Amino acid sequence: MGLLFESDDTPYVMLGDHKIKLEKMPITEEFYVNKARNELRETEENIENGLIDLRALLKKEANLVVPIDDDEFLLKFLRPCKFYAESAFKKIQAYYQFRLTHKDYCRDLYPSAVRLAFDHSIVSVLSPRDQHGRRIMFVESGERWNPRHVPLREVFRGVQLGLESAMVEPRTQVCGVSVILELKGLSFSQIMQFTPSFAKMVVDWIQDCIPIRLKGVHIVNQPYIFNMLFAIFKPFLREKLRSRIFFHGSDRKSLLQHIDADALMQRIGGSLPDDGISGEVMWQMMHHYEESFRRAASYGYSTNNNNK
Repeated sequence: MGLLFESDDTPYVMLGDHKIKLEKMPITEEFYVNKARNELRETEENIENGLIDLRALLKKEANLVVPIDDDEFLLKFLRPCKFYAESAFKKIQAYYQFRLTHKDYCRDLYPSAVRLAFDHSIVSVLSPRDQHGRRIMFVESGERWNPRHVPLREVFRGVQLGLESAMVEPRTQVCGVSVILELKGLSFSQIMQFTPSFAKMVVDWIQDCIPIRLKGVHIVNQPYIFNMLFAIFKPFLREKLRSRIFFHGSDRKSLLQHIDADALMQRIGGSLPDDGISGEVMWQMMHHYEESFRRAASYGYSTNNNNK
């Protein structure tokens, strides 16, 4: 399965009857308009006031380089913060402070520099949207993941890049993302890759930094030793995130209570083919937007290092 292109050169992939692409178009469908208004306070007045107030706050943050006049960029933070400018400003600060603090994980976050997790199909985000309009990120953290070939650092970078692509979609900004972690075959040697400091970093990123509505984390096919791994993360989880983590094991009906079958692969109880969109094809689609990713990667807090 490879990329196809629309007349305007937008890349897409067909999965059954689903055309899957990066949906950067403005929201016009009644379903999304109503959801944005009812759940996020999205009205013309709140949009206008949110943009004005957020720009005013950002202008005072002198050492932060972001496209302050770009409405689409600002809306990426305003929507998940329900158009409260102060909350969106704090989210922007946390997001770019995280990148500054954890440079080894966050530098060069663009497709040409982040390939391993996709080449091995460990990370994919291109399932059709679920019944709630959410994107689904699928992470293969069990049998498919060989840490010798794809270090944990590269898995996390792949997850970041996948969510970066989802964050630019207005429909995903409104509806959010669900994550499915496939853990069949998880081994002790894989668990040993994780440390408390790494777990805290990832949880802090999810809870405080990333501007996305994480609506659910679904753990499937986890073996008993997964309890050892979860114990590393558990101390850092606040109640909101903890309440959105669901442990399904091999119970397909349990997962289907949250996500409809037409958005899931057959091997986890859905109706989509198991040999669907590979991580490699997803990477090719993102690579089409390489320059946009490079531009986004250039934003952030400036340092006092004079490199020129």
